[in-house]
Amino acid sequence: MGQPYYTFYNSDLIFLIISIISCHVASPARSDRASLLSFASGVTADPTGAIASWRSPSPDGCDWAGITCDEKINRVVELNLSHKSLHGTISPAIFHLSKLEILDLSGNFFSGRIPSEIGLAIALKELSLSSNYLTGTIPTEMGSLRELVYLNLGSNKLSGEIPTSILCNGTSVLQYFDLSNNSLVGKIPVDDQCEAKELQYILLWSNRLEGKVPPVLSNFTKLEWLDLETNFLTGELPSEIFRAMPHLTFLYLSNNRFSGHNGNSDLEPFFASLANSTNLKELDLAGNDLGGELPEIVGDLSSLVQINLDRNLIHGSIPQQISNLVNLTLLNLSSNRLHGSIPSELSRMSSLERLLISNNSLSGQIPSSFGNMSRLGLLDLSRNRLSGTIPDSFANLVQLRRLLLYDNHLSGNIPPSLGQCVNLEILDLSDNGISGEIPGEVAGLTSLKLYLNLSRNLLTGNVPLELSKMDMVLAIDLSSNNLSGGLPPQLGSCIALEHLNLSNNALEGQFPAAIGSLPYLKEIDVSFNRLSGKLPATLQESTTLKTMNFSYNKFSGNVTNKGAFSSVAASSFLGNERLCGSIEAMRKCRAKHARRFLIEILLSLLAIPMLCILGCLLMLRSKVACRIPVLRRNDDYVGYEDEAMSEEVKYPRISRRQLVEATEGFSSSSLVGSGRFGHVYKGVLKDKTAIAVKVLDCVPSGGETSISISESFKRECQILKRTRHRNLIKIITTCSRPDFKALVLPLMSNGSLDDHLYPIDDPKHRLDLIQLVGICSDVAEGMAYLHHHAPVRVVHCDLKPSNILLNEKMTALVTDFGIARLVGGSDESSSSTNESSSYTSTDALLCGSVGYIAPEYGLGKHASPKGDVYSFGVLLLEIVTGKRPTDQLFRAGSSLPEWMKRQYPDRLGPIVEEAMTRYAIRTIDTFDRKMSTDIILELVEIGLICTQHSPVARPTMLNVAHEIGLLKQYLCSPANVVFPEEQLSTN
Repeated sequence: MGQPYYTFYNSDLIFLIISIISCHVASPARSDRASLLSFASGVTADPTGAIASWRSPSPDGCDWAGITCDEKINRVVELNLSHKSLHGTISPAIFHLSKLEILDLSGNFFSGRIPSEIGLAIALKELSLSSNYLTGTIPTEMGSLRELVYLNLGSNKLSGEIPTSILCNGTSVLQYFDLSNNSLVGKIPVDDQCEAKELQYILLWSNRLEGKVPPVLSNFTKLEWLDLETNFLTGELPSEIFRAMPHLTFLYLSNNRFSGHNGNSDLEPFFASLANSTNLKELDLAGNDLGGELPEIVGDLSSLVQINLDRNLIHGSIPQQISNLVNLTLLNLSSNRLHGSIPSELSRMSSLERLLISNNSLSGQIPSSFGNMSRLGLLDLSRNRLSGTIPDSFANLVQLRRLLLYDNHLSGNIPPSLGQCVNLEILDLSDNGISGEIPGEVAGLTSLKLYLNLSRNLLTGNVPLELSKMDMVLAIDLSSNNLSGGLPPQLGSCIALEHLNLSNNALEGQFPAAIGSLPYLKEIDVSFNRLSGKLPATLQESTTLKTMNFSYNKFSGNVTNKGAFSSVAASSFLGNERLCGSIEAMRKCRAKHARRFLIEILLSLLAIPMLCILGCLLMLRSKVACRIPVLRRNDDYVGYEDEAMSEEVKYPRISRRQLVEATEGFSSSSLVGSGRFGHVYKGVLKDKTAIAVKVLDCVPSGGETSISISESFKRECQILKRTRHRNLIKIITTCSRPDFKALVLPLMSNGSLDDHLYPIDDPKHRLDLIQLVGICSDVAEGMAYLHHHAPVRVVHCDLKPSNILLNEKMTALVTDFGIARLVGGSDESSSSTNESSSYTSTDALLCGSVGYIAPEYGLGKHASPKGDVYSFGVLLLEIVTGKRPTDQLFRAGSSLPEWMKRQYPDRLGPIVEEAMTRYAIRTIDTFDRKMSTDIILELVEIGLICTQHSPVARPTMLNVAHEIGLLKQYLCSPANVVFPEEQLSTN
């Protein structure tokens, strides 16, 4: 957390030498103290200060952090320094603690070898050195630890063979054995005389082990968890060893080189051997060379919850009996050689959440009965030979998030009923024979967050305008169809879009400038169409666009090698005969003839007077027609009206009377919230539009002035007018009079984040972890846009749960810019010099709400983006702990961030468990539970980094948004996310 590394100085070294010399005559307790100090001398970095307390005087070290002593004998029995970010090597002296029973140094950065002196710690019962950078071989002396019950050396860089003596030392009481995720070689370390009958967990995944699975494992009758995946194990599937394992719950044998029985043609003996394992929940055999047919007996393993058989050589048809697995939530048969039709009986598996049968040779139609699997969230039938139409019954799959039907022989139209799959995030129907127009119901799926792929079909008609509703989708691919008409500028509303492919169609007209203005667009391909006109300047001005293809159209004009075009080759513009420019290998533009140039000048001179006259007439007309002028005198009062409304005629005009009718006279029953400057009411207009009306109190109260209220109104109008992002509230219109000022906003059906964090009516209605991370990501993205991408940089100044609204899709939108600051310039370092010139009338306002205000604001500092980062950090800690920053616990001079820093990391266990309960994380999947724990801990760490006392030490919202985006991606696909090792950048 930014603290200096702890190192030992000369005085400590002298004291250490004296302690070691005197250990021969000192008491056993003092001997323990000397061993601890020797261990501490091997620590080269202590950023969390975990060993800092060891400098304090103590006769035995029992009151030092991480140390537990037996009070009767005053000897060290436990050393727990897990997840303290310690660097260094493990000193052999630590194993001279003869009474040590528990040693946990996991989750640090220790390097070097495991000392052979480990065999001296004969009292050890629990040893965890996992998640470090330890190298070398495992000492054979570890076999002397005959009291060892728990051993975890996973996730290091250990090499060599595993000593057989660890598991087979004659009197082993070992129950947990984890050497996973290393580089260990050789065979599984058991011999025929091994009697480790207490073993319950063997985890050896992700090593380089080879050979067959030893038959002696059948003696381990208490085994519950066997994980041998991702090694080089060979031979037939080890059937016989499982017949005597009634407690087996998790069996992972994937990514090895196992084969089936009888020359890799029979899988039935293996599945029959699991009949006695009545507790078996998860079976993973993926990524082997298994041949043969899937036997009917698989349907007898009724306790199974997940089964992975993908990436094998299994052939034949899918047995109907597999539908007997009614508890199954995951069935993965992808990438095999299955053929025949898909049994409609699979719909009987009502608990199924993920069904993957892609990359086989299945034929026939998709069973319409699949619409009965109400819990289905992922359906992947891609890369088969399926025919017929997409069933209308898919409209019943309300939980469906990913639908992958690409690379089949499907025909017919896209059913409009797919638009009822309101949680759909990915829709891929590419490489089929689907025809007709793209239904507006499907094109308007606002839930799509990842991609829409309808490419390589026979679709006709126009590009639907409803695509503009996909303001969260990352990629759209409609290439290789027969689409016609113009390219709709409304695609510029797809704010999150990064990849757009409309190539190989029959599109006409000009390229809309709005698409080039998309803030995150990285790749665009409109080649092989009939588009014409000049390429808009917004494409060249884009700071994100990296890959583009405009070939084989009818574009014209000059293309310079500047901006986004500076790294684009001429091949991106082939087949446009009227294009020219300075890009290398492109045809150079010719100079215009002098006569033509003269004619253009004369025409310009004639046109200017005419335009001036026309402009004056229009201005005069606008003054007469303007309903509410910018400056209007009413009796003795002069008030400034909303400049945004006087300039932006696109906003609808709504009168005060209409608002009164919509809110039932601003009745108390319509009141949904109150703030510093007024109240918020819900209402419904005559056209059935649900609205929220923020009415400002024009009569000052509580120390506010009419000027500050007016400035707040003007400021919020300015910000809502200038900013445009999917995670910021959008303005419908305003109503402004000297005695009445109101903002009209869309009504958010799911209320505010505050409503969900602290529900009153239904305490059971809580957010789940996926929604929680999604909301945090939405808020971070919205704030990053305000700080870094908005036309005018904005500091919100009042970020808190009640100012975060949730729409019908649970997408978070930041709102309430009443005290926000507009900051000129793009450089944060210069913001402090510009803020005061933006709205000086707000300088006297408190920058936020109590508990969320950055500490530097209390010292008179100007509002800055780093103040918003602090508020966001408080928000994360509040979400995790379920405690408001104004809680009674923090009223005694402390704060929520300071309190959390005192809990981190030793006392976080109860906080994490409480968060798991609060956000309904009750999964029986151990991996999912671990993943959930990791995510909550990541949120805590990001919150603590964001709330550091020094603004300079805090990260930017861009960095924060990126980190939380990785967490969000991690929830969807853990294996494909790589987290950076470095901490959040403050640049």
